[in-house]
Amino acid sequence: MKTVLKVENLKVHFPIKAGGFLNSKIIPLRAVDGVSFEVGAGECLGVVGESGCGKSTLGRAVLQLIKPTDGKVLWLGENLCDLPREQMRQKRSNLQLVFQDPLSSLNPRLTVAEIIREPLYATDPTIGREDADQRIDEIMKAVGLLPEMRNRYPHEFSGGQCQRIAIARAMVLKPKLIICDEPVSSLDVSIQAQIINLLRRLQKEYGLSLIFISHDLSVVRHLCHRVMVLYLGRMMELADRDSLFAKPLHPYTQALISAVPIPDPAKERAKGTLILSGDLPSPLNPPSGCVFRTRCLKATPKCIKEVPTVEVLENGHQIACHHWLK
Repeated sequence: MKTVLKVENLKVHFPIKAGGFLNSKIIPLRAVDGVSFEVGAGECLGVVGESGCGKSTLGRAVLQLIKPTDGKVLWLGENLCDLPREQMRQKRSNLQLVFQDPLSSLNPRLTVAEIIREPLYATDPTIGREDADQRIDEIMKAVGLLPEMRNRYPHEFSGGQCQRIAIARAMVLKPKLIICDEPVSSLDVSIQAQIINLLRRLQKEYGLSLIFISHDLSVVRHLCHRVMVLYLGRMMELADRDSLFAKPLHPYTQALISAVPIPDPAKERAKGTLILSGDLPSPLNPPSGCVFRTRCLKATPKCIKEVPTVEVLENGHQIACHHWLK
Protein backbone atom coordinates (compact mmCIF):
# COMPACT_ATOMS: atom_id res chain seq x y z
CA MET A 1 0.00 0.00 0.00
CA LYS A 2 1.41 3.38 -1.04
CA THR A 3 1.89 5.82 1.84
CA VAL A 4 0.26 9.19 1.12
CA LEU A 5 0.63 10.79 4.56
CA LYS A 6 3.50 10.35 7.00
CA VAL A 7 3.56 12.19 10.32
CA GLU A 8 6.85 12.22 12.24
CA ASN A 9 7.17 13.24 15.90
CA LEU A 10 4.42 15.85 15.61
CA LYS A 11 4.11 18.26 18.53
CA VAL A 12 1.58 21.02 19.16
CA HIS A 13 2.27 23.07 22.30
CA PHE A 14 0.20 26.12 23.18
CA PRO A 15 1.85 28.81 25.36
CA ILE A 16 -0.33 29.44 28.42
CA LYS A 17 0.19 32.24 30.92
CA ALA A 18 0.06 30.90 34.45
CA GLY A 19 0.62 32.27 37.93
CA GLY A 20 -0.29 35.58 39.53
CA PHE A 21 0.17 39.13 38.36
CA LEU A 22 3.69 39.50 39.79
CA ASN A 23 4.99 35.97 39.25
CA SER A 24 3.31 34.99 36.00
CA LYS A 25 5.13 32.72 33.58
CA ILE A 26 4.50 30.99 30.26
CA ILE A 27 4.15 27.22 30.35
CA PRO A 28 3.39 24.92 27.40
CA LEU A 29 0.09 23.09 27.11
CA ARG A 30 1.16 19.86 25.41
CA ALA A 31 -1.90 19.11 23.28
CA VAL A 32 0.04 16.78 20.96
CA ASP A 33 3.41 15.57 22.20
CA GLY A 34 5.42 13.53 19.70
CA VAL A 35 2.97 11.49 17.61
CA SER A 36 4.08 9.52 14.54
CA PHE A 37 1.97 7.48 12.10
CA GLU A 38 1.31 6.80 8.43
CA VAL A 39 -1.81 6.63 6.27
CA GLY A 40 -1.88 4.59 3.07
CA ALA A 41 -3.80 5.25 -0.14
CA GLY A 42 -7.41 4.15 0.30
CA GLU A 43 -6.91 3.43 4.01
CA CYS A 44 -9.05 4.57 6.93
CA LEU A 45 -7.14 5.25 10.14
CA GLY A 46 -9.21 5.57 13.30
CA VAL A 47 -8.06 7.90 16.10
CA VAL A 48 -9.61 7.26 19.51
CA GLY A 49 -9.18 8.46 23.09
CA GLU A 50 -10.88 10.44 25.83
CA SER A 51 -11.93 14.05 25.44
CA GLY A 52 -8.90 16.29 25.82
CA CYS A 53 -6.37 13.75 24.56
CA GLY A 54 -5.47 15.80 21.45
CA LYS A 55 -7.42 14.06 18.68
CA SER A 56 -8.93 17.18 17.09
CA THR A 57 -5.72 19.19 17.53
CA LEU A 58 -3.81 16.41 15.78
CA GLY A 59 -6.22 16.51 12.83
CA ARG A 60 -5.97 20.28 12.47
CA ALA A 61 -2.19 20.20 12.74
CA VAL A 62 -2.01 17.64 9.94
CA LEU A 63 -4.01 20.03 7.74
CA GLN A 64 -1.85 22.98 8.88
CA LEU A 65 -4.90 24.77 10.30
CA ILE A 66 -2.80 24.85 13.48
CA LYS A 67 0.93 25.34 13.04
CA PRO A 68 2.84 22.47 14.69
CA THR A 69 5.47 23.31 17.28
CA ASP A 70 7.77 20.60 15.96
CA GLY A 71 7.79 17.54 13.72
CA LYS A 72 6.97 16.82 10.10
CA VAL A 73 3.78 16.27 8.11
CA LEU A 74 4.81 14.63 4.84
CA TRP A 75 2.15 14.63 2.11
CA LEU A 76 3.36 12.46 -0.79
CA GLY A 77 6.88 13.04 0.51
CA GLU A 78 6.61 16.85 0.78
CA ASN A 79 6.76 18.46 4.21
CA LEU A 80 3.66 20.66 4.58
CA CYS A 81 5.14 22.40 7.62
CA ASP A 82 7.77 24.10 5.44
CA LEU A 83 5.39 25.38 2.76
CA PRO A 84 4.58 29.11 2.47
CA ARG A 85 0.93 30.03 2.85
CA GLU A 86 0.22 30.31 -0.88
CA GLN A 87 1.78 26.92 -1.68
CA MET A 88 -0.15 25.33 1.18
CA ARG A 89 -3.32 26.86 -0.23
CA GLN A 90 -2.68 24.96 -3.48
CA LYS A 91 -2.58 21.68 -1.53
CA ARG A 92 -6.00 22.26 0.05
CA SER A 93 -7.88 20.59 -2.79
CA ASN A 94 -6.36 17.24 -1.75
CA LEU A 95 -6.78 17.74 2.01
CA GLN A 96 -10.26 18.32 3.42
CA LEU A 97 -12.04 18.28 6.76
CA VAL A 98 -15.54 17.27 7.92
CA PHE A 99 -16.53 18.80 11.27
CA GLN A 100 -18.46 17.34 14.21
CA ASP A 101 -21.56 19.53 14.27
CA PRO A 102 -23.04 19.58 10.77
CA LEU A 103 -25.41 22.52 11.22
CA SER A 104 -22.94 24.93 12.84
CA SER A 105 -20.28 24.14 10.21
CA LEU A 106 -22.56 25.38 7.40
CA ASN A 107 -23.16 29.06 6.64
CA PRO A 108 -26.89 29.64 7.34
CA ARG A 109 -27.01 32.53 4.85
CA LEU A 110 -25.95 30.42 1.87
CA THR A 111 -27.93 27.90 -0.12
CA VAL A 112 -26.69 24.32 -0.50
CA ALA A 113 -25.37 25.10 -3.99
CA GLU A 114 -23.48 28.16 -2.73
CA ILE A 115 -21.99 26.18 0.18
CA ILE A 116 -20.69 23.43 -2.10
CA ARG A 117 -19.59 25.94 -4.77
CA GLU A 118 -17.39 27.94 -2.36
CA PRO A 119 -14.41 25.50 -2.40
CA LEU A 120 -14.52 25.36 -6.20
CA TYR A 121 -14.19 29.13 -6.55
CA ALA A 122 -11.60 29.30 -3.75
CA THR A 123 -9.26 26.83 -5.50
CA ASP A 124 -10.09 27.72 -9.13
CA PRO A 125 -11.56 31.24 -9.58
CA THR A 126 -11.64 30.72 -13.36
CA ILE A 127 -14.09 27.81 -13.27
CA GLY A 128 -17.26 28.50 -15.25
CA ARG A 129 -20.71 28.58 -13.67
CA GLU A 130 -21.93 25.70 -15.86
CA ASP A 131 -18.99 23.45 -14.96
CA ALA A 132 -19.38 24.29 -11.27
CA ASP A 133 -23.11 23.51 -11.32
CA GLN A 134 -22.42 20.19 -13.02
CA ARG A 135 -19.89 19.26 -10.34
CA ILE A 136 -22.36 20.29 -7.64
CA ASP A 137 -25.15 18.12 -9.08
CA GLU A 138 -22.80 15.13 -9.38
CA ILE A 139 -21.55 15.31 -5.83
CA MET A 140 -25.03 15.91 -4.39
CA LYS A 141 -26.21 12.71 -6.05
CA ALA A 142 -23.11 10.89 -4.77
CA VAL A 143 -23.89 11.78 -1.14
CA GLY A 144 -27.60 10.98 -1.43
CA LEU A 145 -29.07 14.46 -1.94
CA LEU A 146 -31.42 15.44 -4.75
CA PRO A 147 -30.10 18.20 -7.05
CA GLU A 148 -33.52 19.83 -6.66
CA MET A 149 -32.49 20.70 -3.07
CA ARG A 150 -29.66 22.97 -4.26
CA ASN A 151 -31.56 26.22 -3.55
CA ARG A 152 -32.58 25.35 0.01
CA TYR A 153 -30.89 26.64 3.16
CA PRO A 154 -29.26 24.50 5.91
CA HIS A 155 -32.06 25.09 8.45
CA GLU A 156 -34.46 23.31 6.08
CA PHE A 157 -32.56 20.02 6.46
CA SER A 158 -32.22 17.41 9.20
CA GLY A 159 -28.92 16.83 10.99
CA GLY A 160 -28.09 13.83 8.83
CA GLN A 161 -28.81 15.75 5.63
CA CYS A 162 -26.66 18.67 6.84
CA GLN A 163 -23.79 16.25 7.39
CA ARG A 164 -24.27 14.98 3.83
CA ILE A 165 -23.99 18.59 2.64
CA ALA A 166 -20.77 19.00 4.65
CA ILE A 167 -19.39 15.80 3.11
CA ALA A 168 -20.39 17.04 -0.35
CA ARG A 169 -18.55 20.30 0.30
CA ALA A 170 -15.42 18.33 1.19
CA MET A 171 -15.81 15.90 -1.73
CA VAL A 172 -16.50 18.41 -4.50
CA LEU A 173 -12.76 19.06 -4.93
CA LYS A 174 -12.11 15.30 -5.28
CA PRO A 175 -9.57 15.20 -2.42
CA LYS A 176 -7.23 12.32 -1.66
CA LEU A 177 -7.50 12.67 2.13
CA ILE A 178 -10.41 13.67 4.36
CA ILE A 179 -10.15 14.07 8.12
CA CYS A 180 -13.49 13.35 9.78
CA ASP A 181 -13.61 14.93 13.24
CA GLU A 182 -16.34 12.98 15.05
CA PRO A 183 -18.77 13.41 12.12
CA VAL A 184 -21.54 11.23 13.57
CA SER A 185 -21.37 11.94 17.32
CA SER A 186 -24.26 14.45 17.22
CA LEU A 187 -26.55 12.22 15.10
CA ASP A 188 -29.12 9.57 15.98
CA VAL A 189 -27.88 5.97 15.88
CA SER A 190 -29.83 5.08 12.72
CA ILE A 191 -28.53 8.20 10.96
CA GLN A 192 -25.00 7.41 12.16
CA ALA A 193 -25.15 4.09 10.32
CA GLN A 194 -26.25 5.82 7.11
CA ILE A 195 -23.39 8.34 7.27
CA ILE A 196 -20.83 5.64 8.06
CA ASN A 197 -22.03 3.52 5.13
CA LEU A 198 -21.89 6.63 2.92
CA LEU A 199 -18.27 7.26 3.91
CA ARG A 200 -17.37 3.63 3.20
CA ARG A 201 -18.96 3.81 -0.24
CA LEU A 202 -17.28 7.10 -1.11
CA GLN A 203 -13.96 5.75 0.06
CA LYS A 204 -14.22 2.78 -2.30
CA GLU A 205 -15.57 4.74 -5.26
CA TYR A 206 -13.08 7.60 -5.07
CA GLY A 207 -10.07 5.81 -3.53
CA LEU A 208 -10.14 8.14 -0.52
CA SER A 209 -7.85 8.01 2.47
CA LEU A 210 -9.60 8.85 5.75
CA ILE A 211 -8.55 9.81 9.25
CA PHE A 212 -11.62 9.13 11.36
CA ILE A 213 -11.63 10.74 14.82
CA SER A 214 -14.21 9.31 17.20
CA HIS A 215 -15.12 8.35 20.77
CA ASP A 216 -17.28 5.46 19.58
CA LEU A 217 -15.16 2.33 19.28
CA SER A 218 -18.04 0.40 17.71
CA VAL A 219 -18.16 2.87 14.81
CA VAL A 220 -14.36 2.78 14.50
CA ARG A 221 -14.39 -1.01 14.38
CA HIS A 222 -16.98 -0.95 11.59
CA LEU A 223 -15.24 1.62 9.39
CA CYS A 224 -11.48 1.73 10.00
CA HIS A 225 -8.65 -0.50 8.80
CA ARG A 226 -6.23 0.52 11.56
CA VAL A 227 -6.73 2.25 14.90
CA MET A 228 -4.46 4.63 16.85
CA VAL A 229 -5.09 5.21 20.57
CA LEU A 230 -4.12 8.59 22.02
CA TYR A 231 -3.78 9.58 25.65
CA LEU A 232 -2.77 13.06 26.81
CA GLY A 233 -1.23 13.93 23.45
CA ARG A 234 0.80 10.75 23.05
CA MET A 235 0.24 7.55 21.12
CA MET A 236 -0.33 4.52 23.35
CA GLU A 237 -1.02 1.89 20.70
CA LEU A 238 -1.50 1.54 16.95
CA ALA A 239 -2.55 -1.64 15.19
CA ASP A 240 -4.85 -3.06 12.57
CA ARG A 241 -8.48 -3.16 13.65
CA ASP A 242 -8.83 -6.93 14.16
CA SER A 243 -5.61 -7.27 16.17
CA LEU A 244 -6.43 -4.31 18.38
CA PHE A 245 -9.94 -5.43 19.27
CA ALA A 246 -9.02 -9.12 19.60
CA LYS A 247 -5.91 -8.60 21.73
CA PRO A 248 -5.23 -5.05 22.94
CA LEU A 249 -1.79 -4.81 24.53
CA HIS A 250 -1.79 -1.43 26.28
CA PRO A 251 -3.68 -1.16 29.61
CA TYR A 252 -5.43 2.00 28.39
CA THR A 253 -6.63 0.32 25.19
CA GLN A 254 -7.83 -2.65 27.25
CA ALA A 255 -9.89 -0.32 29.45
CA LEU A 256 -11.42 1.47 26.45
CA ILE A 257 -12.41 -1.76 24.70
CA SER A 258 -13.79 -3.32 27.88
CA ALA A 259 -16.18 -0.35 28.15
CA VAL A 260 -17.75 -1.05 24.74
CA PRO A 261 -21.23 -2.55 25.40
CA ILE A 262 -22.12 -5.97 23.98
CA PRO A 263 -25.67 -6.34 22.54
CA ASP A 264 -26.13 -9.74 24.25
CA PRO A 265 -27.23 -9.06 27.89
CA ALA A 266 -25.77 -12.33 29.16
CA LYS A 267 -22.37 -11.68 27.60
CA GLU A 268 -22.46 -8.06 28.77
CA ARG A 269 -23.02 -9.15 32.40
CA ALA A 270 -20.35 -11.85 32.18
CA LYS A 271 -17.58 -9.75 30.68
CA GLY A 272 -15.07 -7.99 32.86
CA THR A 273 -14.90 -4.20 32.75
CA LEU A 274 -11.69 -2.36 33.56
CA ILE A 275 -12.58 0.86 35.34
CA LEU A 276 -9.94 3.59 35.28
CA SER A 277 -9.45 5.47 38.52
CA GLY A 278 -9.06 9.23 38.60
CA ASP A 279 -9.42 11.80 35.85
CA LEU A 280 -7.35 12.68 32.83
CA PRO A 281 -4.35 14.75 34.06
CA SER A 282 -3.90 18.29 32.84
CA PRO A 283 -1.75 18.70 29.71
CA LEU A 284 -0.34 21.79 31.43
CA ASN A 285 1.26 19.53 34.02
CA PRO A 286 1.48 16.00 32.62
CA PRO A 287 2.87 13.17 34.76
CA SER A 288 6.55 12.39 34.43
CA GLY A 289 7.59 9.28 32.56
CA CYS A 290 4.56 7.48 31.17
CA VAL A 291 1.63 9.91 31.07
CA PHE A 292 -0.82 7.06 31.77
CA ARG A 293 0.92 5.85 34.93
CA THR A 294 -1.35 7.76 37.36
CA ARG A 295 -4.32 5.62 36.28
CA CYS A 296 -2.52 2.39 35.35
CA LEU A 297 -2.77 -0.76 37.48
CA LYS A 298 0.59 -1.99 36.15
CA ALA A 299 2.56 1.18 36.96
CA THR A 300 5.98 0.72 38.59
CA PRO A 301 8.80 3.12 39.61
CA LYS A 302 10.20 2.69 36.09
CA CYS A 303 7.03 4.27 34.69
CA ILE A 304 7.63 7.37 36.82
CA LYS A 305 11.18 7.90 35.57
CA GLU A 306 11.18 6.78 31.92
CA VAL A 307 9.00 7.73 28.95
CA PRO A 308 8.15 4.46 27.13
CA THR A 309 9.45 4.29 23.57
CA VAL A 310 7.19 3.06 20.78
CA GLU A 311 7.99 -0.58 20.07
CA VAL A 312 7.07 -1.99 16.66
CA LEU A 313 6.22 -5.70 16.61
CA GLU A 314 6.60 -8.07 13.65
CA ASN A 315 2.99 -7.67 12.54
CA GLY A 316 3.27 -3.86 12.55
CA HIS A 317 1.56 -3.53 15.94
CA GLN A 318 2.96 -0.47 17.77
CA ILE A 319 2.89 -0.20 21.54
CA ALA A 320 4.28 2.38 24.01
CA CYS A 321 4.34 0.64 27.40
CA HIS A 322 7.06 -0.67 29.72
CA HIS A 323 4.99 -3.66 30.87
CA TRP A 324 2.80 -4.71 27.94
CA LEU A 325 4.05 -8.31 28.13
CA LYS A 326 2.94 -8.75 31.79
